Amino acid sequence: MMAATSEERIVMEPSRTNCGQSQVVDRLKMLYPMVNEEETPLPRSWSPKDKYNYIGLSQNNLRVHYKGYGKTHKDAASVRTTHSIPASCGLYYFEVKIVSKGRDGYMGIGLSAHGVNVNRLPGWDKHSYGYHGDDGHSFCSSGTGQPYGPTFTTGDVIGCGVNLVDNTAFYTKNGHHLGIAFTDLPPNLYPTVGLQTPGEVVDANFGQSPFVFDIGDMMNELRVRTRLQIINFPTPDHGQGQWQAVLHKMVSTYLVHHGYCATAEAFANSTGQVFEEDFNSIKNRQRILKLVLAGRMGEAIDLTSRLYPGLLERDPNLLFALKCRQFVEMVNGSDSEVCQTSSNVNQTSVIQSTKAYAKSSANGNVEEMNINNTMNGGATEQQFVNGQIEEDVDMEDNNMGTMNGIKNSNGYQNGNLNANGFKCQNGEDMDMEIDGANQNQQQQQQQQQNGNCSINNDVIANKSKKQLCGGNKQAIEKMLDFGRQLYSQSIHLRQQHGKNEGNKKMLQDAFSLLAYANPWNSPVGWQLDPQQRETVCARLNSAILESSNLPRRPPLEVAASHARELVRLMSTAGLGACGFAVVDNIIQY
Repeated sequence: MMAATSEERIVMEPSRTNCGQSQVVDRLKMLYPMVNEEETPLPRSWSPKDKYNYIGLSQNNLRVHYKGYGKTHKDAASVRTTHSIPASCGLYYFEVKIVSKGRDGYMGIGLSAHGVNVNRLPGWDKHSYGYHGDDGHSFCSSGTGQPYGPTFTTGDVIGCGVNLVDNTAFYTKNGHHLGIAFTDLPPNLYPTVGLQTPGEVVDANFGQSPFVFDIGDMMNELRVRTRLQIINFPTPDHGQGQWQAVLHKMVSTYLVHHGYCATAEAFANSTGQVFEEDFNSIKNRQRILKLVLAGRMGEAIDLTSRLYPGLLERDPNLLFALKCRQFVEMVNGSDSEVCQTSSNVNQTSVIQSTKAYAKSSANGNVEEMNINNTMNGGATEQQFVNGQIEEDVDMEDNNMGTMNGIKNSNGYQNGNLNANGFKCQNGEDMDMEIDGANQNQQQQQQQQQNGNCSINNDVIANKSKKQLCGGNKQAIEKMLDFGRQLYSQSIHLRQQHGKNEGNKKMLQDAFSLLAYANPWNSPVGWQLDPQQRETVCARLNSAILESSNLPRRPPLEVAASHARELVRLMSTAGLGACGFAVVDNIIQY
């Protein structure tokens, strides 16, 4: 048996919270990670519309009570959930607690298709399935039941599970599995409950709270089964070793694409391939990409222009993205443009540093006043550029004051509130000074070497000393001047090529860093995370490869993307195995 991954085990932990967030994680999203609720919402409550009028709802539409006469079976009443069960759940489960059995306990719990008569208990009509409490019988699209399980009454918890891989349904009572009740189920069924006599009250748990029954073992069993089917699926080999040769070539091109020169050569030699790649080309890309990943964007742009003349001129949007990243790295103090002048660390804060710059400006020109307005929360609706009134960087309907993070839609990247961008080798967060000359840096480095990423009081005190561009006035002046040039470039791009929402937001996010005294701990601080360099790094790498008539993406990554798309199509086609065919987990295994 293959053990569940950490992502797979997390769904069984009832009160787990996200490490970067104070709010409790949505358990349904953890239970059914492959469900895209924008396309196929999960059942989360009973529908106030899809029910018979003898059904009353309360407690956020999770409690159902009977309010009819209850004299004959014609007084039966059912209610369905707001949405049907998505196939991408793989295995869906919900529980109903019997708060009161009422007069006779004529209750049915089960499933039904859209449009099935709700003036009936589930199971009595076509495409309707139910387990009834008064006799313990199961009803499969028929008014005649079959012996199935025990009766249930006040205090019992009845669970209903749908195996969307095998299209079967089962029930549980007080945490005990009762066996398969129905087979050959149709798609798009709704959880359903029916009541028939006065006083009957039930509460539903669709996964918002821990279940009485441990569904984890069944999920893991289906997950392992699906994974083994994928791994053991026969692959036709039309020629001796042809399939193996194709896989070797895919791996080789992946290594070359990402610049792993020595590894690619060693892999080719070990698999008997002829290594035909241009070493100089690979090494040139390596040099450029290493500069990008180190945050030395200015050097990376210059080197790209020298080694691949005309590349950036032909792709102005790529050049703009690189320049935006360079601005972020200037704020971070990583770009060589500001590193060369970051020797003075006496400034006390970002705002004070920029105020000092603004006050010391001899000319007091309008551009400098614009930047000063921006950084001090100025609420002017227009800015002066070259002596004329122009729209601000939002370029449409927002002013520069709205770029101080209030309107930023990215917020906390990937749900991580602590993405300050500095991590030690074991992956844990660690605060680091921007200026390498800081006297406490040795202490932090010693902590990292010892494998101890805990932050003591001295390091916490240093956190507040992080400064824009290393706190150097001359570096800040360079950064501000670069920002003005970048803004002018954005206007030129817009005039030449029309509006580009991606470019607009990129610049807005970058300039928003200036609104905070400590941008590393701001809502837009995720941009300073070194991992954010990888996006522009991949984009530049693809452009260089394309300029050399090589594919923008390696075949291995294309194949993985195709696999993810196939999983999505499986969901659309109602194939429940897609709930466990997690491509990334298969690859990692």
